[in-house]
Amino acid sequence: MALDRTEPLPDRPTLLLYGHYDVQPVDPLDLWQTPPFEPRIENGIIYARGSTDDKGQFYAHFKALEAYVRTGTELPVNLKFIIEGEEECGGHHIYRYTEANAAKLACDAVIISDTALYNETTPGICYSLKGLAYMEIRVKGPSRDLHSGSYGGTVQNPANAPAQIIAGLKDARGRCTVPGFYDAVLDLDAEERRSFASLGYTDDVLRDETGAPGPAGEEGYTTLERMWARPTCDVNGITSGYGGQGAKTIIPAHAMAKVSMRLVPNQDPPKIAAAFADWVRQLAPPGVTVEVENLHNANPVLVPRDSPMMQAGIRALEAGFGAHPVFIREGGSIPIVGTFQACLKAPVLLLGYGLSTDNAHSPNEKFHLENYWRGARTSALLFVEAAAR
Repeated sequence: MALDRTEPLPDRPTLLLYGHYDVQPVDPLDLWQTPPFEPRIENGIIYARGSTDDKGQFYAHFKALEAYVRTGTELPVNLKFIIEGEEECGGHHIYRYTEANAAKLACDAVIISDTALYNETTPGICYSLKGLAYMEIRVKGPSRDLHSGSYGGTVQNPANAPAQIIAGLKDARGRCTVPGFYDAVLDLDAEERRSFASLGYTDDVLRDETGAPGPAGEEGYTTLERMWARPTCDVNGITSGYGGQGAKTIIPAHAMAKVSMRLVPNQDPPKIAAAFADWVRQLAPPGVTVEVENLHNANPVLVPRDSPMMQAGIRALEAGFGAHPVFIREGGSIPIVGTFQACLKAPVLLLGYGLSTDNAHSPNEKFHLENYWRGARTSALLFVEAAAR
């Protein structure tokens, strides 16, 4: 973690700019067109792991500061920068640091650029993030891999157990079956539903963005409502047995699955995680030992849409990108936001410069340089707007 600040100027508001330099794993490496940590620029796009999530977006703020320094223009605000290296793995050091150093981090607003524009032509200003409960299921059976001919049909196969558990996590309507999962969910208000509908996000757009054959999910909600405002339960990976070339006929000794639950405002991640663990144990077949671990959590975030800082962000985005921004939610999580809100008592502005199609957690992550420069311009303008609010 690194912390720095500009020379303090009296009687000027202070902005805390947060980012993270750690990145997602690069797997599967063979799908990258070029090495993930050797940046390549092609047709106005930079390809590299971390280019959009989050080093490129965060660096746009430094470029804005550089513009003030190089032109000899006095900053209208004080700036503090904090960048960490554990955002992607749920590390706790920054939480403890923030709690212990609230006075050092004191500010009038927190600025985070780790979200996305609405689309290529329309900037978005994010007012809600999903929370997270990230789980690991470990299943153990025999003491070693067994010959499937000698022992098949006589002992429980640990590779079958996660399949049975996972199949039981969703019902026919696409709803998560964990008891109490939806009890605290904060529903969208009528204005939000109208706003989402006006954005024109169609199933064709979803197909273009994802390459998936079509939509799926909880019945009774639009794709955008499911994406931004409904809780989800998704398997992120399953491992067991032999997956190499040729044949190896075994009953594997163990299996593992990772599951993420993206949560919405009012849901409590530790409470959901505990309910999930209990439910998984109930779903597990006899004949295996099941362990469930809550790897890390993040609280959902909801910020006011009518705050002075939000209005400053809207004006800066409109001037920086040349188009009026729309209000958006995001399905991703930024774990530190809730801690900033609780400890610093300052408004948080989620001002993203990337695109949802930038492959943030996939091979060939990229960042459009035009959005980088527009983002830097927006940041420079935001400093002015924040001082005037």
